[in-house]
Amino acid sequence: MKILVIGSNSFSGSNLVKNLLEEGYDVIGVSRSKEYNSAFLPYKNHKKLKNFRFYNYDINNNTQDISKLIKKEKINNIFNFAAQGEVKSSFDFPIDHFRTNLVSQINLLEKIRKFDFIDNYIQISTPEVYGTVKNPVFESFNYNPSSPYAASKGSFDLYLLTLFKTYKFPVKFIRSSNVYGPCQQLYRIIPKSLILLLQNKKIPLHGGGRSQKIFTFIDDVSKGNILVMKKGITGEIYHISSTKMISVKELVKKICILVNKNFQNNIIITKERIGEDRYYNISSKKIRKELSWKEEFSLDLGLTLTYKWVYDNFNFLKNKKLIYFHKK
Repeated sequence: MKILVIGSNSFSGSNLVKNLLEEGYDVIGVSRSKEYNSAFLPYKNHKKLKNFRFYNYDINNNTQDISKLIKKEKINNIFNFAAQGEVKSSFDFPIDHFRTNLVSQINLLEKIRKFDFIDNYIQISTPEVYGTVKNPVFESFNYNPSSPYAASKGSFDLYLLTLFKTYKFPVKFIRSSNVYGPCQQLYRIIPKSLILLLQNKKIPLHGGGRSQKIFTFIDDVSKGNILVMKKGITGEIYHISSTKMISVKELVKKICILVNKNFQNNIIITKERIGEDRYYNISSKKIRKELSWKEEFSLDLGLTLTYKWVYDNFNFLKNKKLIYFHKK
């Protein structure tokens, strides 16, 4: 069995590579950026790294190369993480988001959808396709996106669904709640808050931190992804999520306690971000019942492990920018 991870340098993609290597799989990674410093790639120092190969391919410009790679290697399982994935930038650069998240993805699928050796094409979607929903969201809910990013991801999901219905293309969909953990991009709320506190700087709380979300540790999500590959039903959607919602404000309070800082003295209230969904409350009852998935990491444990990663790599991380940088 060979597994291709498209977007292997992403936070979620690189963690999946690590977990796949731990389970003994042969893994091939594809990403438009060259491999980062090992502080951001958890598989780089893995004892089974010999079972991993990397190709510096961009889904916008190298669909032919990716297609040839899949055909040459007879790759059975594909995880697709490739995406422009930032809400605010999707309003500034909607064409780039639709190009990467929809048009280029379709170009690749048109090249590979007839390959009869593909057993699984696992699309890493997003709960943002549902928009803001306060009550628990199930896999059967309609799409109601609030940003070009969410609209572009939802559009490709619908395209894949037509391939499944028409050609029985072996797609499975995964939507996870907010993931976090070591090696995450530094503009995300948890690593950003930790670094700012260690630099004695204040944390900006958009809208006062009222948004309520569920945070799920990245290794729990990766193990869920592998379960869907092994046992999931083709054409189905699976939510991967912990169960406890928490406001961003309460999350930052936990981080302040972890770093031994006073909450009120270390925050600054800023305006709400454009296109920000107030609630993400996706239900994971389906994957728990059907595939026996469960989380192993509590939020407190996950935050502690993330803090350890920041602390251990602080001399390297402290010089990095804590903002999102858009790539066309």
